[in-house]
Amino acid sequence: MAAETGSDTPSPTIIHASAILVGASAVVIRGASGSGKSALILNLLSTLSAAGRFASLIGDDRVALEAHNGRLIVRAVQTIAGLIERRGQGIQRQTFEPAGLVGLIVDLRDGEPTRMPEAGMQQVTLCGVTVKRIELAGFGEPRTGDVLAALDNTPIE
Repeated sequence: MAAETGSDTPSPTIIHASAILVGASAVVIRGASGSGKSALILNLLSTLSAAGRFASLIGDDRVALEAHNGRLIVRAVQTIAGLIERRGQGIQRQTFEPAGLVGLIVDLRDGEPTRMPEAGMQQVTLCGVTVKRIELAGFGEPRTGDVLAALDNTPIE
């Protein structure tokens, strides 16, 4: 029998997504294969480093989500922790943080995102926890500024 951990869910949920820690908040980026998840992570790392802000990879391609005391935690998947795909260069090592408290979900989609999203589209519930969410066009240039603007806004309560 497993010891009680205080977790809201019994075990993590592995999803096809990438995640980055920006300051104290994790950003989880979801999208189809080739939609630009890794490129957006790499662009955020470069942009934030140049601006003197803290940012670190949590995981690329697959991450684990779990609720803990009403908050959503994202963790690196152990077997691929510290690895990221650089398009045209293959899989490479990258410094990483093992986990972060999710503050934003970014959904990369084929085509342009909804221009004026309804309130219900601006959040998503994962593992029983509601988190702020934005949609961005995938399959193109990384939209770093949009992610940072959404992260810097007042969180949805």
